[in-house]
Amino acid sequence: MIPQTFNDWRNCNVNDCKINLTKEFSAQRLAVCQNSQNIETQKFVSIYGELHLKNVVSWFSQMI
Repeated sequence: MIPQTFNDWRNCNVNDCKINLTKEFSAQRLAVCQNSQNIETQKFVSIYGELHLKNVVSWFSQMI
């Protein structure tokens, strides 16, 4: 399931994946997500699409 809301995304990361969404972690991931030349970002977009990337950027932004 692809999270559709901030709360679903946060719950998925924190509770299901056991990722600690610290400000530092979120800032690092945000930098990757905002770099369209990054291979991770390109792969993410190819799997999940531009809309989900925009959502994830927004959600990481809320964490910092």
